[in-house]
This record gives sequence, C-alpha cells and structure tokens, in this order.
Amino acid sequence: MARYIRIGILLFILATVAQTAWLARGRTTEWKYSVRVAIYPIPGDNSAATAEYISKLRVETIQPIAAFMKSEALRHGLSNDAPVDMYLAPPLAVSPPPPPFGGNVVDVMLWSLKLRFWAWQNDNFKRPKPDVRLFVNFFDPARAQQLPHSTGLQKGHLGIVNAFASAAQEGENNVVITHELMHTLGATDKYDLSSNQPRHPDGYANPQADPLLPQSKAEIMGGRIPVSQTEAEIPTSLAKCVIGAETAREINWVK
Repeated sequence: MARYIRIGILLFILATVAQTAWLARGRTTEWKYSVRVAIYPIPGDNSAATAEYISKLRVETIQPIAAFMKSEALRHGLSNDAPVDMYLAPPLAVSPPPPPFGGNVVDVMLWSLKLRFWAWQNDNFKRPKPDVRLFVNFFDPARAQQLPHSTGLQKGHLGIVNAFASAAQEGENNVVITHELMHTLGATDKYDLSSNQPRHPDGYANPQADPLLPQSKAEIMGGRIPVSQTEAEIPTSLAKCVIGAETAREINWVK
C-alpha cells in the first residue's frame, strides 16, 4: 500500500509540474501581457575583472533587448507595445549544470530535469516572478577568446548564456541573450550547425534582396550577417538584427 501511495504522490507532482509548464507556455505566447524576463549574472571564472564587471552590472545594460523586442513586435503588427520586461536578478555564486553537447536524447532529458531542479534551488529573484529565467555566465575576455555554446529551452522557459564580462562587448552579449530568449519562446535555429552560415531564406534578414549578398543585418535566429556564400559576420548589437517572418510565426506574433 505504501508503494502505491508513493507512486500516486509522484504522479500528482508530475501532473502539477506539467500543468504549470503548459499554463506558463500559453501565457508567454498569448502576448496579452508583457513577458517578464529575469537575467541572473554568474561569474564563469575566478577572474577579479569578471567579479568587478558583475558588481557594476545594471538593468540598463539589458534594456536594449526590451527595445528591440518592442520595435520588432510593432513591425510585425503586434498590438502589445511592451512584449517583454527585463529584470536583473542578484548575482549567483554557482553555475548551472552544463548541457551535454553531443549527448543522446536520454542525456539531454536528464540534464533538462537537473537544470530545472537547479534553477528552483537557486532562484534568488522572486518579485515579480519571472516568466523566463536566463542564467548568464560571464567570462573575462582576457582569459577566454571563445565561449561555450549557449542554450535556451522552451520547456521550463530557461536558458544558459555564456557572455563576456566587458562593457565593450555588451552589444554582442545582448544579441546572444536575445537569441536564447527567443528559443525559450519557441523559436528555432536558422543556421547550418556545421558551418554557422545562416540558412536561406528563413535565416536571412532580407531574403528577397537583389543582390542577395551581402546582407546588412542578421536574422536573430540566423545568428550572423551573411556577407558571402561562405562568410558571415557576428552582429555587434541588436541594431544589426531583425526578427524574420518565420521566427515571428514560431513565437506566435503572426499566424
């Protein structure tokens, strides 16, 4: 009898979690209200420069993300003039479990569960309760020239972002943060994983341009600005990005 009680309790908990996730997903894609996005800064290394950068980080640094989402929403005809509200949570001292790149489906599922549990344990920002939580690992650019891949999950509305602890690179950081935010809202990558080249047409900011190349902006889920058939540049800020038609459809901005 005790065994059946334990199973029943577990099933109830799983059902509650599933229902909560379903309701949260519906809210974030209805766009009737602003989606609350919280950024959690985390030192990705033991550099004093990283610690100092995080200590001086202010919410104004990430406000270009809200401005970008607003301008692109209006361009796509969305009536909500403030699709996202950006918040800055207090810094965390521990990093989230890294994703199992190259792992199988089971590994990814287990990691997803671990991440959700870790996020629940370490969420230090309660008011207002975020709809999307993005944990940003900052690294000293003097020590790291290249950063691990960032990840955004629609299930749980969680993301792990790797960024540079540098004021000069805040524009690029905001591009990466926005890309992972879009993943949590249901957008998919639109670039070739083997080459990082944006895919035509969905990964191009202006897929009907004539001549097609070079492009002047990046589609946010394409990730880069195509300049030739084999070359693409990393956008230095969200001013160099747009949300394309297919991405807008995926996040329910257009039908």
